[in-house]
Amino acid sequence: MDGINKYNEFVALHKPQLESSAIPVHFWPALYRKLTTDTFDAGEALQLMLIDYDEDDEEQNPAEDDFSPNPVFALGVAREQGIKASDPQAIYLIDHAWTFRLNSARQQLEQYPQLADRMSAITGVDLELTDRVDKILRRLWKYCHAYSIGSQEMSEEERQPIWYVMDEVGSAVSHSDDPNFRLVPLLYLNSQTTYSVMFPIRNCDAGDQVTRDMVEYVVKEAPQRAALLLPWRDADLTEESFLQVEPRADYFTSGHIPETYPKDNTDPLPARLRCDPLKVYAEYEVVREYLTSPEFILVNSEEEADILWLTHHFKTFAEFAEQSPERFINQFPFEYVITIKDLLSIVGRRAVKEHHNRLTLDTYPEWLPTTYNLSTELREFASYYQARAAKGLDNHWIIKPWNLARGLDTHITDNIKQIVRLPSTGPKIAQKYIERPVLFRREELEGPVKFDIRYVILVKSVKPLKAYVHRKFFLRFANHPFSLDRFDDYEKHFTVMNYQEEAQLHHVKCEEFLGLWQEQYPDNSWPALEQMICTMLHKVLQCASQADPPCGLAPCAQSRALYAADIMLRWADDEKIIQPQLLEINWTPDCKRACDYYPDFFNDIFRLLFLDEDNDESFRLLAGNQ
Repeated sequence: MDGINKYNEFVALHKPQLESSAIPVHFWPALYRKLTTDTFDAGEALQLMLIDYDEDDEEQNPAEDDFSPNPVFALGVAREQGIKASDPQAIYLIDHAWTFRLNSARQQLEQYPQLADRMSAITGVDLELTDRVDKILRRLWKYCHAYSIGSQEMSEEERQPIWYVMDEVGSAVSHSDDPNFRLVPLLYLNSQTTYSVMFPIRNCDAGDQVTRDMVEYVVKEAPQRAALLLPWRDADLTEESFLQVEPRADYFTSGHIPETYPKDNTDPLPARLRCDPLKVYAEYEVVREYLTSPEFILVNSEEEADILWLTHHFKTFAEFAEQSPERFINQFPFEYVITIKDLLSIVGRRAVKEHHNRLTLDTYPEWLPTTYNLSTELREFASYYQARAAKGLDNHWIIKPWNLARGLDTHITDNIKQIVRLPSTGPKIAQKYIERPVLFRREELEGPVKFDIRYVILVKSVKPLKAYVHRKFFLRFANHPFSLDRFDDYEKHFTVMNYQEEAQLHHVKCEEFLGLWQEQYPDNSWPALEQMICTMLHKVLQCASQADPPCGLAPCAQSRALYAADIMLRWADDEKIIQPQLLEINWTPDCKRACDYYPDFFNDIFRLLFLDEDNDESFRLLAGNQ
């Protein structure tokens, strides 16, 4: 194949990337040539310069201050005639010095000394420091960038973001609101290699510093821009308001498939008086395995079923009510207002009128961890973070995706420069990390560990609200003793071990736990704590059902539902008062362990939801101020 045809093939294969990255067409031939010949020729036109800071000014010197926004190196135009934006050869390949996933970053730096040496040089960390890996990780957020590879064949773990640090040339490009260059990532499909590509967007003279807009996707006037630029430019945002206001109805529907709901006849459908069993179509294999009660029979098609127990989201409730008024379904319209993390925080804040305590800055209600949406409330979050810092308050946060579970792409940090960068890999919330959790002693470990509690919630109706919790709650434990450090130690700071290949799953049934709790915390009655938990769960369901859809749960006569609430306990006052914290509410939770522990788990639940068989031994009715 001749050169022209090969170039045309390159363009055909890479055109979507080239156009989406807005790489001007006149650069494409030179980019093709440099990719095919592996040519890195930026050094012919540009030069790397070490910036000389005043040794006495430690705050300005990035070699002395891990959180300084100032660069260690600068990149300047060395060519005497300068660089023209119209020059078709003025496009430069930038190699990636380090490619990694965040959960393995520390391990790689500790395992490969040459990598750590190179990252030390790029970030300005002294090679001789014993804590240099910690310092590199703190400074990383001025230098790293991310991309994701999406494929239907890949697992959620494989689709997690990939971060990278460019080589010394790319890492020396500084931020400017009026940049003269652009830098964009490019996947060269022929070799499946990722590079960055640098090219001028205006003419540059010899000696000019090469700059880029680090947040070029955000317009200059955007209110969140100052917060996004914190890794590269300090800004005092304490004068900005950090109050949170409930958004309009369109916020609740944005990004969601439209769903319908019945407007009439929404009183809960009564249990049927019939002798033959109810036919159940269940997509969840655990239901199919453990639903053995003779009052129910499994069927293989939705059309013949009296009960649909689905694991995919159902949206056409109005049509279902009209066409199949005698059938049940295991979902409520707009239930995502409690199962999506940012919406749950909005719903929870309806429980109180006041936003926060002016002295302590603690937000209300006390059972809801302070939570900010980093897409829509980033400026408010940065203001709140800085207000806490000014008061010397703890500032550790857990950053979670809205819509992923199992701890995927979830990170704990007190570094605001990291926090504002993490949403670049997908929408996230920042939730105040519980720095003083109530801990649990495991005899085989040297120190106490974190744990959380999962309560299964059963909802029969929302107007009127009628909901229960299963009396058998479930416990999950960390495997390493807790301390407020090493936040990349998953088994210290997380409790979900089911999906970690080498992690031990520590089993304790609730009956055993209650005895151990009494031994470890004799001054803190578990029945009193459970009453607080149940009151909290009733309140959040009440808040979710008081607003009209799409801002709240919609009533539907045929709807029944099972959710799982994940709860932690924190010390509220000098390790005397314990305050439950609602972390999240899960849709279609994994109930395999529940069934292993209690084989009648689904039998009891189905009798409660679909036969109206109240069973006080298994279920507790939720009510206000219990």
